[in-house]
Amino acid sequence: MTQLGVRTRTTPSGPAIELVGELDHHSAPQVRGLLPGLVVEEGQQLVVDLAGLTFCDSSGITVLIAARNHALASRATVALAAVPDHVSRIFRIVGLDQVFPVHPTAQAAEAAWRPPTGPAA
Repeated sequence: MTQLGVRTRTTPSGPAIELVGELDHHSAPQVRGLLPGLVVEEGQQLVVDLAGLTFCDSSGITVLIAARNHALASRATVALAAVPDHVSRIFRIVGLDQVFPVHPTAQAAEAAWRPPTGPAA
């Protein structure tokens, strides 16, 4: 059975999801199931920390796209953090490196976020 640890936390920039283990056909529903309850406010950033990810198949990629869509539906952004080399290679092959901003760490992703500015007066 696939093992995936999922931890969520709230940061000043918005929610963060940390995935540890294998993100595949068996574990993807676990992550997909938590998305509807994950509150992402307009202007925030959803960070998906992949530092502990050991495997990711097409089902896992689909879940990452679902997380992006969840953030965009709230008029928020999404960023991936600490993408392992084996996953980064897949992203480059399928063009997802052009879709997701990627940061070396979750802390770097959070630091790069800038709150939206209000309308000019």
